[in-house]
Amino acid sequence: MKLKLIYLILSLALIVSCSEQEQQAATSSTETGQPEVLANAEPVAAENPFFQESPLYLSYPQFDLVANEHYRPAFERGMEENLAEIGAIANQTEEATFENTIIQMELAGELLNRVATVFFAMSSAHTNDDLQEIDRQLAPELAAHQDAILLNRDLFARINALYQQREDLGLDAESIRLLEDYYVDFVRAGASLTEEQQQRMKELNAQIAVLETEFSQNILSEVNDMAIVVNSREELTGLSEARIEAAAEAAQIRGLNGQFVIPLLNTSGQPSLANLQNRSLRERIHSTSLSRGSRGGEFDNRQLLSDVIRLRAERAQLLGYSNHAEYILEQQTAQTVEAVNQRLAELAPPAVANATREAADLQQMIIDDDQDFILASWDWDFYTERLRAARFDFDENQLRPYFELDNVLQRGVFYAAERLFGITFQERTDLPVYQEDVRVFEVFEAGGETLGIFIGDFYARPSKRGGAWMNAYISQSGLRGTQPIVANHQNITKPSEGEPTLMTFDEVTTMFHEFGHALHGMFSNVEYPSFSGTRVPRDFVEYPSQVNEMWATWPEVLENYAVHYETGEPMPIELLNKVLSTQTFNQGFATTEYLAASIVDQALHQLGPEEAPAAAEIMDFEAAALDSAGIAMNEVPPRYRATYFNHIMGGYSAGYYSYIWSEVLDADTVEWFKENDGLLRENGEHFRATLLSRGGSEDAMQLFRNFRGRDAEIAPLLVRRGLN
Repeated sequence: MKLKLIYLILSLALIVSCSEQEQQAATSSTETGQPEVLANAEPVAAENPFFQESPLYLSYPQFDLVANEHYRPAFERGMEENLAEIGAIANQTEEATFENTIIQMELAGELLNRVATVFFAMSSAHTNDDLQEIDRQLAPELAAHQDAILLNRDLFARINALYQQREDLGLDAESIRLLEDYYVDFVRAGASLTEEQQQRMKELNAQIAVLETEFSQNILSEVNDMAIVVNSREELTGLSEARIEAAAEAAQIRGLNGQFVIPLLNTSGQPSLANLQNRSLRERIHSTSLSRGSRGGEFDNRQLLSDVIRLRAERAQLLGYSNHAEYILEQQTAQTVEAVNQRLAELAPPAVANATREAADLQQMIIDDDQDFILASWDWDFYTERLRAARFDFDENQLRPYFELDNVLQRGVFYAAERLFGITFQERTDLPVYQEDVRVFEVFEAGGETLGIFIGDFYARPSKRGGAWMNAYISQSGLRGTQPIVANHQNITKPSEGEPTLMTFDEVTTMFHEFGHALHGMFSNVEYPSFSGTRVPRDFVEYPSQVNEMWATWPEVLENYAVHYETGEPMPIELLNKVLSTQTFNQGFATTEYLAASIVDQALHQLGPEEAPAAAEIMDFEAAALDSAGIAMNEVPPRYRATYFNHIMGGYSAGYYSYIWSEVLDADTVEWFKENDGLLRENGEHFRATLLSRGGSEDAMQLFRNFRGRDAEIAPLLVRRGLN
């Protein structure tokens, strides 16, 4: 296992995050309580199922045999074996070679990786009290384990010796890149520090790991604790009957018969705000959402955030950087704080200008209704949907009957991949799953050979964190001889028994987006595990997935999956045209709320340790950062406020800008597909060969140039978002 990834892979950084659309589309479950750990469970095996490689097809995880009590022993043995392997490498008497040092490190940690991929996947997709407690216990232990390797002086001496003579070792380009990455990873971890400095580094890493885990767990607890209880059906006027029934069922599960429960999702905005006619209820829902993590009580995140920001900054300065952002951005395609600040600064003014114009249109609708209130954040979605209906003569609810989940998945997402890449899919019901709604598909190449396995986990539940993401249970590697097993997760509200799952257009786009990550993982064709699939810079990883969103509205694909769930009739061409005509609608709001969150992320992480705001100052700091950037709008709060900004506790600290950065590449790539006649096999093969299959084995921007034939241009993004 690559050393820089030991703790990242064993945490949320393993999990590729989501598109902007899915952040809005994700919903919380209508269920409550802690679930059983596994579906299809059989009696616990006498032998820990993690101790040996899974005997199932392609080493598919033995979900049916895993129980809570297996995790800790497997982690303990895995760390012990891994340290023994590393010790054997570091303490060799033979002179360091690429084979006896770097290759052996790539092969080390097999048991630890096996248990970690399943455990951290379950911690996000299907957690419970026991797993959360194990997670809290493991956080400092895994941080210490990583330090024991990355701060091993004998091991670094061998890597350094190879690095200094790398051009004379006769290595191919991918191997040289691997060696260089190891050297840089060790230096950035503190391998060159004094022993006293390394001791402080270990303390910082352990403290940060504990705080990050607690912060993320608090977010999930707040969402479940703050679900909105409504007393009467009349208050829910505007919601569909299916959503009202789901709210009633959620209340019954909580023992609140005769009442209704509206769960919160992880973003600031909540989907019910678009339809609820009751303005006071809209205000209650939105105000509750915005208060998460900063209202006091046991799940308040202000002190945790303050401590994390301070400790990250101290760690960065210990390594010779001015702040955490500078440390993080050095290894991204952006490379510098200045580059990110410039991009955000150049996009903010036109975004705010567009949002201001949109706000004026919404305020005029309020006036036309003979209302005398000023537009507030909890009114935005409601009046936006009315404006959409007036301007384009349709609303989102007209679309849902044409977006039944299985049609979208198989006749949309899979169909586009089949047309573009020639791959096919066959559902497997013989492989175990960790929850009854999870689905498994074997994926085949055009010639019939198995490419890998795709796992789909689409429904929300209280054991699942918000949002949508992809993770890999097994990554492709020529060295290890492994084929990929990847999973996509969403948070679509599960309908009542017997009812179809009708998706919003945002949820549809999210499904295409996440499958773009899955393709990136499945198409990987590299030698070393370190470079497999989505193991690329954070501000590049969202690019292939954002490209895949284009097929959601590509006419041939949309016509194939957008059929009425009852009649099978295709979506009327007039409605289809209206969908396509709204692509830049409300983009001022969408861009402003996204940029606001990105600016808060950067502002927090560009501080020195002595500048970190105290807990009581966190919310004031956020407000001041937005005001200073010229993006403060009361009607448009950040997509995530600082105290429930889970991205920056995972792999996106100082990295939330990545979505807009990647979208520059995405928009330019969409133009390439349009210029080259779109959904053609030769186009897909070119994209796969030059970029999707290469993982992190080459420089990310060089991969883009290999595909596009030139550097990216920003003009297509500006047109897409109406910022030109």
